Amino acid sequence: MRVAALYDVHGMVHALEAVLADVERERVEAIVFGGDVFDGPFPRETLELVRAIDGARFVRGNCERDPVEWVREQLGAEAVAWSLAWPTTVELDGVLYCHATPANDERILTQDSRDESFDAALAGDDHRLVVAGHTHMQFRRGRLVNTGSVGMPYEGDVAAFWAIVGEDVDFRRTPFDVERAVRDIGASDWPGRDEFVAENLRSAPSRREAIEHFERVA
Repeated sequence: MRVAALYDVHGMVHALEAVLADVERERVEAIVFGGDVFDGPFPRETLELVRAIDGARFVRGNCERDPVEWVREQLGAEAVAWSLAWPTTVELDGVLYCHATPANDERILTQDSRDESFDAALAGDDHRLVVAGHTHMQFRRGRLVNTGSVGMPYEGDVAAFWAIVGEDVDFRRTPFDVERAVRDIGASDWPGRDEFVAENLRSAPSRREAIEHFERVA
């Protein structure tokens, strides 16, 4: 079974549109959204896009569990309640999809985390793969796979990152129209627009700096 794993969209509808075009060409058998779907510049537009995907599966992330007030206002009460009710894990074809780790939607794991951290995070789990996101960087350590982020990657590259999960894992990178995204975000009323454009679209967050930051706070 080939599954498109799309994590950490963060309301970046421009990136998601480009990824979904790639996904359609791949003819996957399922799509899993791995949480933190709406918290970003375009929650309403992202909601419309994901709800139009027949049979998509959703995992609740920490941003769905505790959405900020601006996102609540943009989505409305019904959509907030819908996303709050998403399961914390989804199982398909012997693979477990979670947001950060199977038991915790905020636990930090990077490619540099200690072996003990991975052992603790996967304790009691026997799936052949555990697919996660949360730290926005693609990597694989043993059974744990991080798909990277569609909307807010820390890869030193302004693009959308995701994965196709089958017998193995195929990491993907999809370009999108960055200038269009900059214009639309700048014209929006999202409180985080200026910072996001400067730090995520006009520049590319460094993978190494992100790892060092996450390991300090883990």
